[in-house]
Amino acid sequence: MKRIRKDEETTYWLSYSDMMAGLLLTFVLIIAFTMLHAKIQFDEKETELLGKEQELVVQTDELEQERKIVAAQKSTLDEQAKMLNAQEEALAEQGQKIAIQEKTLREQHELLNKLEAIMSEQQQKLDDIIGVRSELIEALRKEFDDSNLHVSVDQQTGAITFDASILFDYNKDALKPTGKEFLAEFLPKYVDVLLSPKYKDYISEIIIEGHTDTEGTYLFNLELSQKRALSVAEYCLSDDSDILDARQLEAMRSVASVTGRSYSSPVYDARGNVDMEASRRVEFLFRLKDEEMIREMIEILNSEQ
Repeated sequence: MKRIRKDEETTYWLSYSDMMAGLLLTFVLIIAFTMLHAKIQFDEKETELLGKEQELVVQTDELEQERKIVAAQKSTLDEQAKMLNAQEEALAEQGQKIAIQEKTLREQHELLNKLEAIMSEQQQKLDDIIGVRSELIEALRKEFDDSNLHVSVDQQTGAITFDASILFDYNKDALKPTGKEFLAEFLPKYVDVLLSPKYKDYISEIIIEGHTDTEGTYLFNLELSQKRALSVAEYCLSDDSDILDARQLEAMRSVASVTGRSYSSPVYDARGNVDMEASRRVEFLFRLKDEEMIREMIEILNSEQ
């Protein structure tokens, strides 16, 4: 019976060993499987990580390219900003220039309006002067048409011209008796028209003007023309002259002037040659107040058009 127990005990321990061996093998297999699975997962993660690294490299390259693009765009924007600032400064400067130009235009417009007002006023004065001159010329013409003096009145200027031979001998400056008689009859009629109450306020100057022919030197003829004009003035306006009454004499002296023109304004005949006899003359001319100023203004305006 003891033998049987020994066998039974032996059989029991062998089974336990087999079980432990199997269990150990199972553990080994589990561990191996686990390690294999871990190795597979590691490889997968490593592969995934490598892919991520490559993707990151690509993204880094893309980011670098984008950074370069952004930098280029920033540089372009900076240039555009500089250009915009320059344009704004130019516009501001242009705006200042425009403002100055507008101010200048306004000032010029105001000045033009003032000038137009002045010109309108001067034009009215000129019209009045032209009207007065025309009336004076017509009044002089009527006055001397009714006399036996055979005086010719210039229809444009109102100038009255005497042949020097009536007043003076050739190359002389002393008045002849016939010249004195002529002036004694002429001057009162002339003064009655020009210095009448109707016209005297318009008269600024009455000029006694001497002229010569073109023979001789300019200075000789200048002195002769001046002396002849002065001889006429002395005879008509001296204190002992009785040609004019006191009122006429005072009025005539206030506006009279004397000048000699030598041969600077000769008279020409129809063929364009100097008419020597007609050039030797004495003229009575008159100027109206403001006439010269208005004429000069009109000439300046006409020259600027």
